Amino acid sequence: MLYIRNSSNDPYFNMALEEYVIKNMDPAKEYFILWQNRPTVVIGKNQNAIEEVNLEYVKENNIAVVRRLSGGGAVYHDLGNVNFTYVVDYRPEFFNSIERFAQAVVKALEKLGIKAEFTGRNDITIEGRKISGNAQFLYKRRLLHHGTLLFDSDLTRLSSALNVKPQKIASKGVKSVKSRVANIKEYLKEDISVEGFKELLLKYIFEVEGQSLIEYNLTPEDLERINRLRDEKYATWDWNFGTSPEFDLIKSQRFDAGEIEVRINVRDGRITDIKFYGDFLSMRDVSEVEEKLKGLRYKEEDVGEALKSFNLKEYFGGITFEEILKVMF
Repeated sequence: MLYIRNSSNDPYFNMALEEYVIKNMDPAKEYFILWQNRPTVVIGKNQNAIEEVNLEYVKENNIAVVRRLSGGGAVYHDLGNVNFTYVVDYRPEFFNSIERFAQAVVKALEKLGIKAEFTGRNDITIEGRKISGNAQFLYKRRLLHHGTLLFDSDLTRLSSALNVKPQKIASKGVKSVKSRVANIKEYLKEDISVEGFKELLLKYIFEVEGQSLIEYNLTPEDLERINRLRDEKYATWDWNFGTSPEFDLIKSQRFDAGEIEVRINVRDGRITDIKFYGDFLSMRDVSEVEEKLKGLRYKEEDVGEALKSFNLKEYFGGITFEEILKVMF
């Protein structure tokens, strides 16, 4: 596993770097990155940015908004937050589960004297308070796993920047966003800087993985291509907010594996347009499913038959075939 040292705090560059690594770098090698963003809301691939983000607050406070490749929910980043990324071969077994990578971070934190645990579908917690969320993205036979680590983040800004839906708070059995999250720094016996934390985390991650720490330096060609992707995709309004037509039918429901919302246009009994939103943990682009459903009769039997042709876990995480049909019909 090679370590890519990334000193950029530009969220658009950092998202482009992840895509570049999984799609363009040597598929015979595995990579690990630690990185930080300036104040930013990072939304999941399938989320509606206009509904998830407090747009007035982020504009007033110069907070960026960027869409990532993976599914899951919106998160707030600042320079008190450390993010980690693995890019590895995909093998559909425990090796590639969210828990496998989260547990590596848990073990690294243990070396810092912190007792953390993997909980729920994608969280790392300390004493029941969330310090990390994780998500994944699949491209061909490569898997990107990334996660956040709240080290010394501004939790007030975090709760102000996100439009967290009341049912999500209720489903966690707590009263507010702020009460659900915590900073790792609160639990350290010795005071260290975020940079000191990053270096120790890096050292311990490679120890946990049983590998020597070898760095890969991005070449001028790498940087040119990453910056082009940054400018042409991740820094654009179309990618981060996009436009979607008005929909005839809007249905949503929260399940154990996350919220799913479906918006459907129907003409003459057939689906002319369809869009899935939500914080479900997709690994593949759900637009592939949407395209398959267009043109079908808006009937449960027809839609169900089309859905059976997909490995739905890769597109909707733990949301099941039955639950998708339930929310649609």
